[in-house]
Amino acid sequence: MELLPLSVLSPGAPLHLQVDPSWLQRQSVEDQVELWWFSEPRVSILCYCFSVAMVLGLGSAGVGFLSAASSAVGLSAMWRLGVGSTLCLLALVVLLKQLLSSAVQDMGCIQSRRRIEQLRTGGTVDPVLLLFTGLALVVCGTTLLCLTQSDMLLSGVILLATGGAVVLSVMVYGVVVHVQRRRNTRRRRRQRVRVYTVTGQRNRPWRDSNSSQSNLL
Repeated sequence: MELLPLSVLSPGAPLHLQVDPSWLQRQSVEDQVELWWFSEPRVSILCYCFSVAMVLGLGSAGVGFLSAASSAVGLSAMWRLGVGSTLCLLALVVLLKQLLSSAVQDMGCIQSRRRIEQLRTGGTVDPVLLLFTGLALVVCGTTLLCLTQSDMLLSGVILLATGGAVVLSVMVYGVVVHVQRRRNTRRRRRQRVRVYTVTGQRNRPWRDSNSSQSNLL
């Protein structure tokens, strides 16, 4: 709970409470549930663009593997079919998450700020989902490389490199967000209003009476 800033005109004058307009504006913004979905617009735009790129890339790769599986035979066709299905499912999961966030935001059925911070684009769920997707790509690429088939080597290298890049990007993003949150926490601590004990002319009659009583004694 934040305290209103105090301004003292003079040591002997009565105290006057003044409301900071910027503080009132910040409080009114923080109370708007609709604006909680857009608390960090840069991060939201970055995660949204990254999610769209993942959906397009995974969908295209999955369709490519499935189409190539129809012309292949034997073990190669089975692994192409499995990898293509996995990539399409990953693209579908990422797309469903974005649609779910948009639907929940439009309905306005969630009033908890913690849940909104988790579901919004750029919140907690997005990095976890992208990290899972990157790990799945690494597993698929490693599996294709372990088959030691010439027609699978290039696909395995591409999937492994893409998955590793996604995992590394999510880890870097997590570190940057953690450092930024720590800086914001320190700023908020510095900006908190400190309450001081103001002594002025009001205390002087009390001191004078005490001194006079001591003289009489």
